[in-house]
Amino acid sequence: MGIVNVHLERQEAAYHFKATNAEGLSIDLDDSSAYEDGKGHGVGPMQLLMMAIGGCSGVDIVSILQKGRQQIDSFSIDVSGFKPDGVAPSLYETVEVHFNLDGDIDPVRVERAIELSLGKYCSVSRMLEKTADISYRYTVNGEAFEGGMISAPE
Repeated sequence: MGIVNVHLERQEAAYHFKATNAEGLSIDLDDSSAYEDGKGHGVGPMQLLMMAIGGCSGVDIVSILQKGRQQIDSFSIDVSGFKPDGVAPSLYETVEVHFNLDGDIDPVRVERAIELSLGKYCSVSRMLEKTADISYRYTVNGEAFEGGMISAPE
């Protein structure tokens, strides 16, 4: 990938920016806590980081499972992170990723794909693991599995 270029431009609201990549795709970013009603005009930067770990690992997992000839009929990812209030910078201390898959899929292969993604291939998880414990669990065709953890260094 090499150099990544994005452009951010402030919009009409004080903390609202539109971020655009080199291909012209964009996302709105904002700080909802800066508004009296608590509603901003876009995704918060730290929320975007939770979206990024979900998207990064999701792409990896689809690639790995497809190479293993696993049939994915549906795939969703839920991510939650905890970061303390009242400190700056407020870094994520824990992140939990829950993968939900349906299809003709072997749960053992799903777990292996998740471990490869979060522990090796996903750049976002590799950055986050420097400060946060990352845990995962997964559900395949309605059956829940516990998963594991990637721990931040002490």
